[in-house]
Amino acid sequence: MKKIVTVIGARPQFIKAAPVSRALAGLSGLTETIVHTGQHYDPLMSGVFFKELEIPEPACNLEVGSGTHAAQTGEIMIRLDDVLQREKPDIVLIYGDTNSTLAAALTAVKLQIPVAHVEAGLRSFNRGMPEEINRIVADRLSACSSAPQKPGLTI
Repeated sequence: MKKIVTVIGARPQFIKAAPVSRALAGLSGLTETIVHTGQHYDPLMSGVFFKELEIPEPACNLEVGSGTHAAQTGEIMIRLDDVLQREKPDIVLIYGDTNSTLAAALTAVKLQIPVAHVEAGLRSFNRGMPEEINRIVADRLSACSSAPQKPGLTI
């Protein structure tokens, strides 16, 4: 049985994860464990999406909440490290370009767990945007990715 840990924490990730999670549920020989980082924690920015998009309840909520980019990313990494070591997944599935995305990619790779990155968002190629940095780093650390690359861009 192959095990996937999906790490999500913000509205855009919930929306992207919903159809993928449904598709994964229909595959034999595969289990998905959802981890919610708590990056978006308000019921209107989190819980409502799980209900309305019929996303399975997370097995774990890291309850990280708000903070600076560094504090939020670091706290997710600290809390997620324990979860990944306990779960021992075959792959970590991440979405988008949030602090949750970056933290999950870094944590998984440091534990030598392959990362799959699904991205379908804005590509600004503006490194002044924190989200663009998150997307670039997560994509580079991924074993497989759907993120588009700027032609001729070398990172």
